[in-house]
Amino acid sequence: MEEFIVKDGKKLRLGYTTGSCAAAAAKAAACLLLTGRRLDRVELLTPKGIRLELPVREAELGAGFACCAIEKDCGDDPDVTGGALIFARAARSETPGVTIDGGAGVGRVTKPGLDQPVGAAAINSVPRQMIRACVEEVMGLTEYRGGLSVVISVPEGEALARRTFNPRMGIRGGISILGTTGIVEPMSEQALVDTIRVELRQRRESGADFVLLTPGNYGSGFVRDGLGLDPALAVQCSNFIGDTLSMCRELGFRGALLAGHLGKLVKLAGGMLNTHSKYGDCRMEILAAHAAAAGLPPGRTEELLACVACDDALRILQEENLRAPTLERLAERIGRHLAAKAGDTLETGAICFSKVYGQLCQTASAPSLLRSIRCGL
Repeated sequence: MEEFIVKDGKKLRLGYTTGSCAAAAAKAAACLLLTGRRLDRVELLTPKGIRLELPVREAELGAGFACCAIEKDCGDDPDVTGGALIFARAARSETPGVTIDGGAGVGRVTKPGLDQPVGAAAINSVPRQMIRACVEEVMGLTEYRGGLSVVISVPEGEALARRTFNPRMGIRGGISILGTTGIVEPMSEQALVDTIRVELRQRRESGADFVLLTPGNYGSGFVRDGLGLDPALAVQCSNFIGDTLSMCRELGFRGALLAGHLGKLVKLAGGMLNTHSKYGDCRMEILAAHAAAAGLPPGRTEELLACVACDDALRILQEENLRAPTLERLAERIGRHLAAKAGDTLETGAICFSKVYGQLCQTASAPSLLRSIRCGL
């Protein structure tokens, strides 16, 4: 695929989703089955409006069925499914219309709250629409009036799925067939936000009123070792703290508790609700401001500003007996910004920790939120 976008001054090649691959493979398989003609390339109009011509990598015609494969191209977006073959097997069926299912390497939904119901193949709604439209197009052109069953499979899918969020979200046995636009945009933040939304929806539909959030693996480790909770209870929100709080509010949660490393959560005290470094690195500036307000002498404040890691800054505060008052100020300001984002219907709190010093501080609401989470409310 030779479509590009420019991000941060870099020209990046677009790719296409597993959903586009499945739809194109289904179109090729239906054509082979109903006409006997093998297509070298399949033309496909994606929901985004970009027209694709995808090469058919494998094709087989058997007794009453045909099977074709399209290779997944992620463009310049790193993804575990890059290069995987997405197969579609089309067969004549006594059931009218087009029926769609997943075969080997396509996951099965085992928890509520996902795009598909429990027990269904993890082929999301838009890819199902694309597959159906492609197959019905061939059926119309060939004037075929019978039914066709389409089974999507990914030979490497079960192994690939271990490197995705699928096991965590309750999708077992393979990857998901995804894509709302049909196109993969490099470094797509929306894809990550959508994954967080799915996990939050699952928690809400399972009856949870309160949710534990962590930015990443450090937070998950602290949940286990510092809070004594199962890390699987936590939803990883990455850098998208503001977006995650908005989704918690929209889904009707009563409370959200954020547990994370000071190096990330200190940015919240400055009102940065997306903590990715591309939006700025103000960790030492925020720490220095609160430390100075707590009484840190100017010379030591300059030392703190020169620190690279938060643990180095904490050492300076420890030496000046100002760690506790500085962190109390930080926690209060973090709580203020979280509450402003969450609004009146969602109670929020945060617990900050360090790998060297352990738990450092918490907002005023954190203990009650933690009790609610422990009780499974």
